[in-house]
Amino acid sequence: MAEENATQAERQFNIQKIFVKDVSFETPNSPDIFTLTWEPEVEFNLSSSAVQVQDNVYEVSLTVTLTVKITQKTAYLVEITQSGIFSAMGFASEEMGHLLGSYCPNLLFPYAREVVSDLVSKGGFPPMLLAPVNFDGLYAQHLQQMQQNPESVTSH
Repeated sequence: MAEENATQAERQFNIQKIFVKDVSFETPNSPDIFTLTWEPEVEFNLSSSAVQVQDNVYEVSLTVTLTVKITQKTAYLVEITQSGIFSAMGFASEEMGHLLGSYCPNLLFPYAREVVSDLVSKGGFPPMLLAPVNFDGLYAQHLQQMQQNPESVTSH
């Protein structure tokens, strides 16, 4: 019990900074797109990556790409990379994987969702509220894919 408490006390996790690393918003078919009936087709892509920047300091980035089309014409395309700098120490390697591959992207997602929503509204389109994402499930899928084919998977 004393060993377990000592291990818990040595663990440290801190959010140092959360920031927008890259953002793009395009409306290639405006203003004509505004004359069409709003029945959008939505394509949503999500990826994350983690890079160690110093001892016990990591940059985690969450990239959200959203393409919305009406009658095969692109209404808008949003791509945002929301990043954070996190310090973490005292975690086992499998715990670090989960921390950087699931927990940190989960912290970043509400910020990315807000930027997407703001950009879409400022672009003159109806609100786009991204649904919650199960990052634990995505991370588990990532681990499973890595076990099946380690060469083909590069990011979570």
